[in-house]
Amino acid sequence: MAVVDKVQAESPIRHEQRRPDAQSWSGWYRRFAGGLDFFSMLAAGVIAFVLRFPGVPSDPTAPYVALTVALPVLWIPMLAACRAYQPRYIGVGYEEFKGVLRAGFIFTATLAILAYATKTEVARGYVVMAMPLGTFLNLVARYRLRKWLHRKRWNGECMRRVVVAGHRTSAADLIRLLRQKRYHGMDIVAVCLPPALASGEDAVREVEGVPVLGDFAQTAAVAERIGADSVAVLACPEMDGVALRRLAWQIERDDVELVVAPALMDVTGPRISIRPVSGLPLLHVEHPELDGGRRVLKGLFDRTAALTGLLLLSPLMLVVAFLIKVTSAGPVMFKQVRVGRGGREFTVLKFRTMVQDAEARKVALLQHNENDGVLFKMREDPRITRVGRWLRRYSLDELPQLFNVARGDMSLVGPRPPLPEEVAQYGGDVYRRLVVKPGLTGLWQVSGRSDLTWDESVRLDLRYVDNWSLALDLQIMWKTWSAVFRGSGAY
Repeated sequence: MAVVDKVQAESPIRHEQRRPDAQSWSGWYRRFAGGLDFFSMLAAGVIAFVLRFPGVPSDPTAPYVALTVALPVLWIPMLAACRAYQPRYIGVGYEEFKGVLRAGFIFTATLAILAYATKTEVARGYVVMAMPLGTFLNLVARYRLRKWLHRKRWNGECMRRVVVAGHRTSAADLIRLLRQKRYHGMDIVAVCLPPALASGEDAVREVEGVPVLGDFAQTAAVAERIGADSVAVLACPEMDGVALRRLAWQIERDDVELVVAPALMDVTGPRISIRPVSGLPLLHVEHPELDGGRRVLKGLFDRTAALTGLLLLSPLMLVVAFLIKVTSAGPVMFKQVRVGRGGREFTVLKFRTMVQDAEARKVALLQHNENDGVLFKMREDPRITRVGRWLRRYSLDELPQLFNVARGDMSLVGPRPPLPEEVAQYGGDVYRRLVVKPGLTGLWQVSGRSDLTWDESVRLDLRYVDNWSLALDLQIMWKTWSAVFRGSGAY
Protein backbone atom coordinates (compact mmCIF):
# COMPACT_ATOMS: atom_id res chain seq x y z
CA MET A 1 0.00 0.00 0.00
CA ALA A 2 2.91 2.33 0.71
CA VAL A 3 4.15 1.96 -2.85
CA VAL A 4 0.73 2.86 -4.19
CA ASP A 5 0.55 5.88 -1.88
CA LYS A 6 3.96 7.06 -3.05
CA VAL A 7 3.23 6.65 -6.74
CA GLN A 8 -0.26 8.12 -6.32
CA ALA A 9 1.22 11.19 -4.65
CA GLU A 10 3.61 11.68 -7.59
CA SER A 11 1.01 10.92 -10.23
CA PRO A 12 -0.63 13.54 -12.50
CA ILE A 13 -3.95 12.27 -11.16
CA ARG A 14 -3.34 13.85 -7.77
CA HIS A 15 -4.84 17.19 -8.89
CA GLU A 16 -7.73 15.58 -10.70
CA GLN A 17 -11.18 15.68 -9.19
CA ARG A 18 -12.81 12.28 -9.09
CA ARG A 19 -15.54 12.04 -11.67
CA PRO A 20 -19.05 11.18 -10.57
CA ASP A 21 -19.47 7.48 -9.92
CA ALA A 22 -20.64 5.50 -12.93
CA GLN A 23 -23.70 4.42 -10.98
CA SER A 24 -24.91 8.03 -10.81
CA TRP A 25 -25.01 8.69 -14.55
CA SER A 26 -26.07 5.12 -15.37
CA GLY A 27 -28.89 5.53 -12.85
CA TRP A 28 -30.35 8.61 -14.48
CA TYR A 29 -29.72 7.09 -17.92
CA ARG A 30 -31.84 4.08 -17.00
CA ARG A 31 -34.53 6.27 -15.48
CA PHE A 32 -34.61 8.37 -18.64
CA ALA A 33 -34.74 5.19 -20.74
CA GLY A 34 -37.65 4.01 -18.58
CA GLY A 35 -39.51 7.26 -19.27
CA LEU A 36 -38.98 6.85 -23.02
CA ASP A 37 -40.15 3.23 -22.79
CA PHE A 38 -43.31 4.30 -20.98
CA PHE A 39 -44.26 7.05 -23.41
CA SER A 40 -43.35 4.94 -26.47
CA MET A 41 -45.85 2.27 -25.49
CA LEU A 42 -48.42 4.86 -24.40
CA ALA A 43 -48.14 6.62 -27.77
CA ALA A 44 -48.50 3.29 -29.58
CA GLY A 45 -51.60 2.44 -27.54
CA VAL A 46 -53.20 5.83 -28.24
CA ILE A 47 -52.46 5.58 -31.99
CA ALA A 48 -53.85 2.04 -32.14
CA PHE A 49 -56.97 3.10 -30.22
CA VAL A 50 -57.63 6.10 -32.49
CA LEU A 51 -57.13 4.07 -35.67
CA ARG A 52 -59.12 1.06 -34.48
CA PHE A 53 -61.95 3.02 -32.83
CA PRO A 54 -62.36 6.29 -34.73
CA GLY A 55 -64.92 8.79 -33.50
CA VAL A 56 -66.15 9.62 -30.00
CA PRO A 57 -65.30 6.98 -27.32
CA SER A 58 -68.31 4.98 -26.17
CA ASP A 59 -69.00 2.40 -23.48
CA PRO A 60 -67.93 -0.63 -25.62
CA THR A 61 -64.49 0.96 -26.05
CA ALA A 62 -64.00 1.77 -22.35
CA PRO A 63 -62.03 -1.45 -21.68
CA TYR A 64 -59.61 -0.45 -24.45
CA VAL A 65 -59.10 2.95 -22.83
CA ALA A 66 -58.09 1.09 -19.66
CA LEU A 67 -55.88 -1.27 -21.69
CA THR A 68 -54.21 1.70 -23.39
CA VAL A 69 -53.33 3.11 -19.97
CA ALA A 70 -52.26 -0.29 -18.61
CA LEU A 71 -49.95 -1.18 -21.50
CA PRO A 72 -47.09 1.21 -20.61
CA VAL A 73 -47.45 0.37 -16.91
CA LEU A 74 -47.02 -3.35 -17.64
CA TRP A 75 -44.39 -2.71 -20.31
CA ILE A 76 -41.76 -1.41 -17.85
CA PRO A 77 -41.55 -4.55 -15.66
CA MET A 78 -41.59 -6.69 -18.80
CA LEU A 79 -38.53 -4.82 -20.09
CA ALA A 80 -36.85 -5.18 -16.72
CA ALA A 81 -37.51 -8.94 -16.76
CA CYS A 82 -35.90 -9.11 -20.21
CA ARG A 83 -32.79 -7.31 -18.89
CA ALA A 84 -33.28 -4.16 -20.95
CA TYR A 85 -32.06 -2.03 -18.01
CA GLN A 86 -28.82 -3.88 -17.26
CA PRO A 87 -25.99 -1.32 -16.73
CA ARG A 88 -23.50 -3.49 -18.62
CA TYR A 89 -25.54 -3.15 -21.83
CA ILE A 90 -25.69 0.65 -21.75
CA GLY A 91 -24.26 2.33 -24.83
CA VAL A 92 -22.74 -0.61 -26.74
CA GLY A 93 -23.73 -3.94 -28.22
CA TYR A 94 -27.07 -5.24 -29.38
CA GLU A 95 -28.21 -6.78 -26.07
CA GLU A 96 -30.16 -3.65 -25.11
CA PHE A 97 -32.19 -3.76 -28.34
CA LYS A 98 -32.47 -7.53 -28.11
CA GLY A 99 -34.07 -7.11 -24.69
CA VAL A 100 -36.67 -4.72 -26.13
CA LEU A 101 -37.49 -7.13 -28.98
CA ARG A 102 -37.72 -10.06 -26.58
CA ALA A 103 -40.04 -8.07 -24.29
CA GLY A 104 -42.28 -7.13 -27.24
CA PHE A 105 -42.59 -10.75 -28.33
CA ILE A 106 -43.27 -12.09 -24.81
CA PHE A 107 -45.70 -9.27 -23.98
CA THR A 108 -47.72 -9.89 -27.16
CA ALA A 109 -47.76 -13.66 -26.56
CA THR A 110 -48.80 -13.15 -22.93
CA LEU A 111 -51.73 -10.93 -23.91
CA ALA A 112 -52.87 -13.48 -26.49
CA ILE A 113 -52.62 -16.39 -24.04
CA LEU A 114 -54.45 -14.51 -21.27
CA ALA A 115 -57.20 -13.48 -23.66
CA TYR A 116 -57.61 -17.08 -24.82
CA ALA A 117 -57.47 -18.55 -21.30
CA THR A 118 -60.04 -16.11 -19.90
CA LYS A 119 -62.13 -16.17 -23.11
CA THR A 120 -61.85 -12.38 -23.30
CA GLU A 121 -62.76 -10.84 -26.64
CA VAL A 122 -59.91 -8.55 -27.68
CA ALA A 123 -59.95 -6.60 -30.92
CA ARG A 124 -57.15 -8.16 -32.94
CA GLY A 125 -56.66 -4.96 -34.93
CA TYR A 126 -55.87 -3.04 -31.75
CA VAL A 127 -53.29 -5.57 -30.51
CA VAL A 128 -51.72 -6.01 -33.95
CA MET A 129 -51.19 -2.26 -34.20
CA ALA A 130 -50.31 -1.41 -30.59
CA MET A 131 -47.67 -4.01 -29.75
CA PRO A 132 -45.48 -3.92 -32.89
CA LEU A 133 -45.75 -0.14 -33.06
CA GLY A 134 -44.87 0.21 -29.38
CA THR A 135 -41.84 -2.06 -29.79
CA PHE A 136 -40.71 -0.15 -32.88
CA LEU A 137 -41.10 3.26 -31.23
CA ASN A 138 -39.22 1.95 -28.21
CA LEU A 139 -36.34 0.75 -30.38
CA VAL A 140 -36.13 4.12 -32.12
CA ALA A 141 -36.19 5.96 -28.78
CA ARG A 142 -33.48 3.72 -27.34
CA TYR A 143 -31.37 4.18 -30.48
CA ARG A 144 -31.61 7.98 -30.30
CA LEU A 145 -30.82 7.90 -26.58
CA ARG A 146 -27.76 5.78 -27.28
CA LYS A 147 -26.55 8.20 -29.96
CA TRP A 148 -26.95 11.05 -27.46
CA LEU A 149 -24.86 9.08 -24.94
CA HIS A 150 -22.19 8.50 -27.58
CA ARG A 151 -21.94 12.25 -28.18
CA LYS A 152 -21.53 12.81 -24.45
CA ARG A 153 -18.78 10.20 -24.33
CA TRP A 154 -16.89 11.79 -27.21
CA ASN A 155 -16.77 14.86 -24.95
CA GLY A 156 -15.39 12.80 -22.08
CA GLU A 157 -18.63 12.54 -20.10
CA CYS A 158 -20.50 9.47 -18.84
CA MET A 159 -17.32 7.38 -18.82
CA ARG A 160 -16.32 4.45 -16.64
CA ARG A 161 -12.92 4.84 -14.95
CA VAL A 162 -10.83 1.75 -15.72
CA VAL A 163 -7.63 0.30 -14.27
CA VAL A 164 -5.77 -1.98 -16.68
CA ALA A 165 -3.58 -4.84 -15.51
CA GLY A 166 -1.39 -6.41 -18.17
CA HIS A 167 1.88 -6.22 -20.05
CA ARG A 168 3.01 -2.91 -21.46
CA THR A 169 2.38 -3.67 -25.15
CA SER A 170 -1.14 -5.08 -24.69
CA ALA A 171 -2.05 -2.22 -22.32
CA ALA A 172 -0.85 0.33 -24.87
CA ASP A 173 -2.91 -1.34 -27.61
CA LEU A 174 -6.05 -1.24 -25.46
CA ILE A 175 -5.51 2.41 -24.52
CA ARG A 176 -5.15 3.44 -28.17
CA LEU A 177 -8.18 1.40 -29.18
CA LEU A 178 -10.46 2.87 -26.51
CA ARG A 179 -9.31 6.40 -27.32
CA GLN A 180 -10.35 5.83 -30.93
CA LYS A 181 -13.68 4.26 -29.88
CA ARG A 182 -14.70 6.51 -26.99
CA TYR A 183 -18.34 5.59 -27.42
CA HIS A 184 -17.55 2.39 -25.50
CA GLY A 185 -17.38 4.61 -22.43
CA MET A 186 -14.16 3.19 -20.96
CA ASP A 187 -11.59 5.73 -19.80
CA ILE A 188 -8.33 4.09 -18.74
CA VAL A 189 -6.92 6.15 -15.87
CA ALA A 190 -4.24 3.84 -14.47
CA VAL A 191 -2.09 0.89 -15.48
CA CYS A 192 -0.65 -1.93 -13.39
CA LEU A 193 2.35 -3.72 -14.91
CA PRO A 194 4.44 -6.78 -13.92
CA PRO A 195 6.60 -6.12 -10.82
CA ALA A 196 9.80 -5.85 -12.85
CA LEU A 197 8.38 -2.88 -14.79
CA ALA A 198 6.33 -1.24 -12.04
CA SER A 199 9.13 -0.54 -9.54
CA GLY A 200 12.85 0.09 -9.38
CA GLU A 201 15.13 2.50 -11.17
CA ASP A 202 14.05 1.29 -14.62
CA ALA A 203 10.35 1.38 -13.76
CA VAL A 204 7.91 2.47 -16.45
CA ARG A 205 6.15 5.63 -15.28
CA GLU A 206 3.41 5.77 -17.89
CA VAL A 207 1.94 3.92 -20.86
CA GLU A 208 0.54 6.04 -23.69
CA GLY A 209 0.25 8.95 -21.25
CA VAL A 210 -1.58 6.90 -18.60
CA PRO A 211 0.31 6.67 -15.26
CA VAL A 212 1.59 3.35 -13.95
CA LEU A 213 0.43 3.21 -10.33
CA GLY A 214 1.52 -0.26 -9.23
CA ASP A 215 2.12 -3.87 -10.10
CA PHE A 216 -0.31 -6.76 -10.49
CA ALA A 217 -0.52 -7.45 -6.75
CA GLN A 218 -1.58 -3.83 -6.11
CA THR A 219 -4.35 -3.70 -8.73
CA ALA A 220 -7.20 -3.79 -6.20
CA ALA A 221 -5.55 -1.12 -4.03
CA VAL A 222 -5.02 1.13 -7.05
CA ALA A 223 -8.64 0.72 -8.12
CA GLU A 224 -9.84 1.66 -4.63
CA ARG A 225 -7.57 4.69 -4.32
CA ILE A 226 -8.51 6.31 -7.64
CA GLY A 227 -12.19 5.37 -7.45
CA ALA A 228 -12.22 3.08 -10.48
CA ASP A 229 -15.45 1.61 -11.79
CA SER A 230 -13.82 -1.32 -13.61
CA VAL A 231 -10.65 -3.38 -13.63
CA ALA A 232 -9.62 -4.81 -17.01
CA VAL A 233 -7.20 -7.74 -16.92
CA LEU A 234 -5.39 -8.47 -20.16
CA ALA A 235 -4.07 -11.87 -21.17
CA CYS A 236 -0.79 -12.57 -19.35
CA PRO A 237 0.65 -15.67 -17.63
CA GLU A 238 1.06 -13.92 -14.26
CA MET A 239 -2.70 -13.37 -13.90
CA ASP A 240 -3.74 -17.01 -13.74
CA GLY A 241 -7.00 -18.42 -12.40
CA VAL A 242 -5.99 -18.16 -8.74
CA ALA A 243 -4.77 -14.56 -9.10
CA LEU A 244 -7.97 -13.55 -10.93
CA ARG A 245 -10.15 -15.13 -8.25
CA ARG A 246 -8.31 -13.27 -5.49
CA LEU A 247 -8.58 -10.01 -7.42
CA ALA A 248 -12.33 -10.54 -7.84
CA TRP A 249 -12.68 -11.08 -4.08
CA GLN A 250 -10.72 -7.91 -3.35
CA ILE A 251 -12.71 -5.59 -5.58
CA GLU A 252 -16.20 -6.99 -4.99
CA ARG A 253 -16.61 -5.06 -1.74
CA ASP A 254 -16.31 -1.79 -3.67
CA ASP A 255 -18.69 -3.02 -6.39
CA VAL A 256 -15.95 -2.65 -9.00
CA GLU A 257 -16.55 -4.54 -12.24
CA LEU A 258 -13.96 -7.10 -13.35
CA VAL A 259 -13.50 -7.69 -17.08
CA VAL A 260 -11.02 -10.14 -18.57
CA ALA A 261 -9.71 -9.90 -22.13
CA PRO A 262 -8.89 -13.36 -23.52
CA ALA A 263 -5.93 -13.95 -25.81
CA LEU A 264 -8.35 -14.40 -28.71
CA MET A 265 -8.58 -11.30 -30.89
CA ASP A 266 -11.55 -10.17 -32.99
CA VAL A 267 -13.74 -13.19 -32.15
CA THR A 268 -17.27 -12.04 -31.37
CA GLY A 269 -19.96 -13.40 -29.08
CA PRO A 270 -21.88 -15.83 -31.35
CA ARG A 271 -18.75 -17.94 -31.84
CA ILE A 272 -17.82 -18.06 -28.16
CA SER A 273 -19.42 -20.11 -25.41
CA ILE A 274 -18.26 -21.12 -21.93
CA ARG A 275 -18.48 -24.81 -21.05
CA PRO A 276 -17.65 -25.74 -17.44
CA VAL A 277 -15.63 -28.94 -17.01
CA SER A 278 -15.06 -30.07 -13.42
CA GLY A 279 -15.45 -26.51 -12.23
CA LEU A 280 -13.04 -25.16 -14.87
CA PRO A 281 -14.70 -22.73 -17.31
CA LEU A 282 -13.46 -23.60 -20.80
CA LEU A 283 -13.84 -21.03 -23.57
CA HIS A 284 -15.16 -22.86 -26.63
CA VAL A 285 -14.66 -21.18 -30.02
CA GLU A 286 -16.79 -22.30 -32.96
CA HIS A 287 -15.34 -22.33 -36.46
CA PRO A 288 -16.75 -19.63 -38.79
CA GLU A 289 -19.49 -20.93 -41.10
CA LEU A 290 -18.44 -19.88 -44.58
CA ASP A 291 -20.26 -22.52 -46.63
CA GLY A 292 -23.51 -24.45 -46.62
CA GLY A 293 -26.99 -23.12 -46.08
CA ARG A 294 -25.90 -19.81 -44.63
CA ARG A 295 -23.88 -19.04 -47.75
CA VAL A 296 -26.89 -19.86 -49.94
CA LEU A 297 -29.09 -17.62 -47.79
CA LYS A 298 -26.58 -14.78 -48.01
CA GLY A 299 -26.40 -15.11 -51.80
CA LEU A 300 -30.19 -15.08 -52.13
CA PHE A 301 -30.48 -12.05 -49.87
CA ASP A 302 -27.71 -10.21 -51.75
CA ARG A 303 -29.20 -10.73 -55.21
CA THR A 304 -32.75 -9.90 -54.13
CA ALA A 305 -31.63 -6.71 -52.38
CA ALA A 306 -29.38 -5.72 -55.32
CA LEU A 307 -32.16 -6.12 -57.89
CA THR A 308 -34.53 -4.15 -55.67
CA GLY A 309 -31.92 -1.44 -55.20
CA LEU A 310 -31.31 -1.17 -58.95
CA LEU A 311 -35.02 -0.77 -59.55
CA LEU A 312 -35.49 1.91 -56.89
CA LEU A 313 -32.26 3.81 -57.57
CA SER A 314 -32.40 3.78 -61.37
CA PRO A 315 -33.67 7.41 -61.61
CA LEU A 316 -30.79 8.62 -59.40
CA MET A 317 -28.28 6.60 -61.41
CA LEU A 318 -29.56 8.16 -64.66
CA VAL A 319 -29.10 11.65 -63.20
CA VAL A 320 -25.55 10.81 -62.08
CA ALA A 321 -24.72 9.38 -65.51
CA PHE A 322 -26.01 12.55 -67.19
CA LEU A 323 -23.90 14.80 -64.90
CA ILE A 324 -20.75 12.80 -65.60
CA LYS A 325 -21.33 12.88 -69.35
CA VAL A 326 -21.90 16.63 -69.62
CA THR A 327 -19.14 17.77 -67.24
CA SER A 328 -16.10 15.78 -68.41
CA ALA A 329 -14.83 13.85 -71.41
CA GLY A 330 -14.81 10.07 -71.29
CA PRO A 331 -17.15 7.18 -70.60
CA VAL A 332 -19.75 7.27 -67.84
CA MET A 333 -18.67 3.93 -66.38
CA PHE A 334 -15.25 3.04 -65.04
CA LYS A 335 -14.34 -0.63 -65.39
CA GLN A 336 -11.52 -2.23 -63.46
CA VAL A 337 -10.34 -5.77 -62.78
CA ARG A 338 -10.64 -6.78 -59.13
CA VAL A 339 -10.05 -10.03 -57.26
CA GLY A 340 -13.00 -11.85 -55.73
CA ARG A 341 -13.68 -14.99 -53.74
CA GLY A 342 -11.00 -17.64 -54.09
CA GLY A 343 -8.76 -15.32 -56.13
CA ARG A 344 -11.11 -15.25 -59.12
CA GLU A 345 -10.85 -12.02 -61.11
CA PHE A 346 -13.90 -10.05 -62.24
CA THR A 347 -14.67 -6.63 -63.69
CA VAL A 348 -16.06 -4.15 -61.20
CA LEU A 349 -18.33 -1.32 -62.34
CA LYS A 350 -18.22 2.20 -60.92
CA PHE A 351 -19.25 5.65 -62.05
CA ARG A 352 -16.20 7.45 -63.42
CA THR A 353 -14.96 10.04 -60.91
CA MET A 354 -11.55 10.82 -62.48
CA VAL A 355 -10.27 12.28 -65.71
CA GLN A 356 -10.02 9.95 -68.67
CA ASP A 357 -6.22 9.36 -68.41
CA ALA A 358 -6.19 8.90 -64.63
CA GLU A 359 -4.26 5.61 -64.67
CA ALA A 360 -1.50 7.12 -66.82
CA ARG A 361 -1.09 9.99 -64.34
CA LYS A 362 -0.92 7.68 -61.32
CA VAL A 363 2.79 6.90 -61.78
CA ALA A 364 3.71 10.56 -61.31
CA LEU A 365 1.67 10.75 -58.11
CA LEU A 366 2.95 7.63 -56.34
CA GLN A 367 5.35 9.69 -54.22
CA HIS A 368 2.35 11.52 -52.74
CA ASN A 369 0.62 8.34 -51.55
CA GLU A 370 -0.92 8.94 -48.11
CA ASN A 371 -1.65 5.28 -47.35
CA ASP A 372 0.83 3.23 -45.34
CA GLY A 373 0.21 -0.05 -47.16
CA VAL A 374 -0.36 -1.39 -50.65
CA LEU A 375 -3.24 1.02 -51.40
CA PHE A 376 -2.87 4.36 -53.16
CA LYS A 377 -4.84 7.24 -51.60
CA MET A 378 -4.56 11.05 -51.80
CA ARG A 379 -6.88 13.49 -50.08
CA GLU A 380 -6.40 16.08 -52.82
CA ASP A 381 -6.00 13.83 -55.85
CA PRO A 382 -5.78 16.16 -58.91
CA ARG A 383 -7.25 13.46 -61.16
CA ILE A 384 -10.70 13.60 -59.51
CA THR A 385 -13.30 15.66 -61.39
CA ARG A 386 -15.57 18.20 -59.73
CA VAL A 387 -18.62 15.92 -60.00
CA GLY A 388 -16.46 12.93 -59.07
CA ARG A 389 -15.46 14.50 -55.75
CA TRP A 390 -19.11 14.91 -54.82
CA LEU A 391 -19.90 11.34 -55.92
CA ARG A 392 -17.05 9.96 -53.84
CA ARG A 393 -18.05 11.91 -50.77
CA TYR A 394 -21.44 10.18 -50.67
CA SER A 395 -20.28 6.88 -52.26
CA LEU A 396 -22.64 7.36 -55.20
CA ASP A 397 -19.87 6.26 -57.54
CA GLU A 398 -20.24 2.72 -56.15
CA LEU A 399 -23.93 2.28 -57.04
CA PRO A 400 -23.17 0.40 -60.31
CA GLN A 401 -21.57 -2.31 -58.17
CA LEU A 402 -25.15 -3.44 -57.52
CA PHE A 403 -24.84 -5.04 -60.97
CA ASN A 404 -21.82 -6.98 -59.69
CA VAL A 405 -23.83 -8.09 -56.66
CA ALA A 406 -26.77 -9.17 -58.82
CA ARG A 407 -24.36 -11.06 -61.08
CA GLY A 408 -22.83 -12.90 -58.12
CA ASP A 409 -19.32 -11.42 -58.31
CA MET A 410 -19.76 -9.42 -55.11
CA SER A 411 -21.84 -9.33 -51.95
CA LEU A 412 -23.63 -6.40 -50.36
CA VAL A 413 -21.34 -6.71 -47.32
CA GLY A 414 -17.81 -8.05 -47.30
CA PRO A 415 -14.12 -7.12 -47.51
CA ARG A 416 -13.03 -4.38 -49.90
CA PRO A 417 -12.51 -5.76 -53.46
CA PRO A 418 -8.72 -5.61 -54.03
CA LEU A 419 -6.75 -4.99 -57.20
CA PRO A 420 -4.61 -7.83 -58.63
CA GLU A 421 -1.41 -5.87 -57.89
CA GLU A 422 -2.56 -5.46 -54.29
CA VAL A 423 -3.14 -9.21 -53.94
CA ALA A 424 0.34 -9.81 -55.36
CA GLN A 425 1.73 -7.96 -52.32
CA TYR A 426 -0.37 -9.88 -49.80
CA GLY A 427 1.43 -11.85 -47.19
CA GLY A 428 0.35 -14.63 -44.86
CA ASP A 429 -2.92 -13.91 -43.08
CA VAL A 430 -4.13 -11.26 -45.55
CA TYR A 431 -5.08 -13.97 -48.08
CA ARG A 432 -7.92 -14.94 -45.76
CA ARG A 433 -9.81 -11.89 -47.06
CA LEU A 434 -10.39 -13.88 -50.26
CA VAL A 435 -12.36 -16.75 -48.71
CA VAL A 436 -15.58 -14.71 -49.01
CA LYS A 437 -16.94 -12.44 -51.73
CA PRO A 438 -15.88 -8.79 -51.58
CA GLY A 439 -18.57 -6.34 -50.54
CA LEU A 440 -20.18 -3.13 -51.66
CA THR A 441 -19.81 -2.05 -48.03
CA GLY A 442 -18.20 -3.56 -44.98
CA LEU A 443 -16.63 -2.92 -41.61
CA TRP A 444 -14.00 -0.78 -43.35
CA GLN A 445 -16.78 1.43 -44.77
CA VAL A 446 -18.41 2.12 -41.42
CA SER A 447 -15.14 2.45 -39.46
CA GLY A 448 -13.34 5.24 -41.26
CA ARG A 449 -13.08 4.34 -44.95
CA SER A 450 -9.95 5.91 -46.47
CA ASP A 451 -8.85 7.33 -43.10
CA LEU A 452 -7.96 3.79 -41.97
CA THR A 453 -4.39 2.55 -42.07
CA TRP A 454 -3.58 -0.56 -44.08
CA ASP A 455 -3.24 -2.69 -40.94
CA GLU A 456 -6.57 -1.43 -39.58
CA SER A 457 -8.42 -2.18 -42.82
CA VAL A 458 -6.93 -5.70 -42.94
CA ARG A 459 -7.87 -6.34 -39.32
CA LEU A 460 -11.46 -5.23 -39.95
CA ASP A 461 -11.77 -7.41 -43.06
CA LEU A 462 -10.43 -10.46 -41.23
CA ARG A 463 -12.77 -9.80 -38.31
CA TYR A 464 -15.69 -9.78 -40.73
CA VAL A 465 -14.59 -13.04 -42.38
CA ASP A 466 -14.27 -14.81 -39.03
CA ASN A 467 -17.54 -13.52 -37.56
CA TRP A 468 -19.92 -13.28 -40.50
CA SER A 469 -23.64 -13.58 -39.88
CA LEU A 470 -26.74 -12.21 -41.55
CA ALA A 471 -27.39 -10.12 -38.43
CA LEU A 472 -23.91 -8.58 -38.73
CA ASP A 473 -24.58 -7.81 -42.42
CA LEU A 474 -27.80 -6.00 -41.53
CA GLN A 475 -26.03 -4.07 -38.78
CA ILE A 476 -23.26 -2.96 -41.15
CA MET A 477 -25.80 -1.94 -43.81
CA TRP A 478 -27.65 0.14 -41.23
CA LYS A 479 -24.43 1.88 -40.14
CA THR A 480 -23.42 2.48 -43.76
CA TRP A 481 -26.13 5.11 -44.17
CA SER A 482 -24.66 7.17 -41.33
CA ALA A 483 -21.10 6.80 -42.66
CA VAL A 484 -22.18 7.83 -46.17
CA PHE A 485 -24.15 10.88 -45.04
CA ARG A 486 -21.27 12.08 -42.88
CA GLY A 487 -18.90 11.67 -45.81
CA SER A 488 -15.94 11.19 -43.46
CA GLY A 489 -12.94 9.33 -44.85
CA ALA A 490 -14.18 9.54 -48.45
CA TYR A 491 -11.65 10.86 -50.95
